Amino acid sequence: MITVDEFYTYLNAQQHAQSFLYQCYLGMEDAEAKSYQNYSTFMYLLDHSQRFYENGKKSDELVQPVLYFYGMVHLLKAYLLTKRPDYPESTSLLAHGVTARKRKKKFYTFTDDEVKVQQHGMFPYFSEHLYATKRIPFEKIRMETLFSLLPEMSNFFALQKQEKLTVIGSANSVHLQFPTKLFDNYHLTEKAFIARIQNYLPAIKEIKSGKLMLDIELEDYVDFSNGPFFKHMDNNQLYFPANRDSFLPISEVMIHYLLLFNLSMLCRYESEWWGDLFVSKADMDYPLIHHFLQVTAQKIPRQIGSEMLAMKTTFDSLT
Repeated sequence: MITVDEFYTYLNAQQHAQSFLYQCYLGMEDAEAKSYQNYSTFMYLLDHSQRFYENGKKSDELVQPVLYFYGMVHLLKAYLLTKRPDYPESTSLLAHGVTARKRKKKFYTFTDDEVKVQQHGMFPYFSEHLYATKRIPFEKIRMETLFSLLPEMSNFFALQKQEKLTVIGSANSVHLQFPTKLFDNYHLTEKAFIARIQNYLPAIKEIKSGKLMLDIELEDYVDFSNGPFFKHMDNNQLYFPANRDSFLPISEVMIHYLLLFNLSMLCRYESEWWGDLFVSKADMDYPLIHHFLQVTAQKIPRQIGSEMLAMKTTFDSLT
């Protein structure tokens, strides 16, 4: 089976890039012409993204958020070209689509900070066209909430005796187990809880109720590309929000984008606070940010690459 890295290398050839885009555009008007029109841009976006990520890994942590953010932006633009051959349709789409607080409070902490989603721009556009999220389920959101949805960050919260996510199974299994304590956390009966999650699951084959666990067998694997289920990149386990307030059916790619945007803004415009963070390491902000930067540099290229590779695999199976 081809790996994501091999697929990126495969696309690093004009013939392969054009052929892949042609497959993506089949059924659209002027599919072949548009594949030739876009393949060069597509290749440059992938190449620039890779360079941003590679240089970020070699750079001082002080500047990594900017490099990783623009690496992600270029990768998302390439991904958008596979589905939207005329992207960008207007200059308004070139804006970030999200804003950060202009004034920081006296005792500012990153986890308490929040970002605000805009009606137009990159964030709402890719959320709709890549992850079928036309209506963002929040207007503003705190950084702690975003961190709490990332499986790779769960151990940091566990050390503070905070359970943000709970393991419910493996991404390679059709069997899920939900702790029955979730019913209380969500203020729902078992029946209402099942109804709440059913829309985000494949067809349910069997349900077994137990005192401690609710066992669900599915007809197919869970689609973890768009929440509220999140996959750990190392152990392949599926995680589910442990609390009602954290139940957000959004893609993890959207979460990383919002976190990186805000971190890159701090990096560029809040030099005193940002510099002091790496010198004093005074609170929980530093270990969370430090670990997140390591995670996002690996996970986002892997996840978006996996999604494009899945498209390629599907196209090939139909021919």
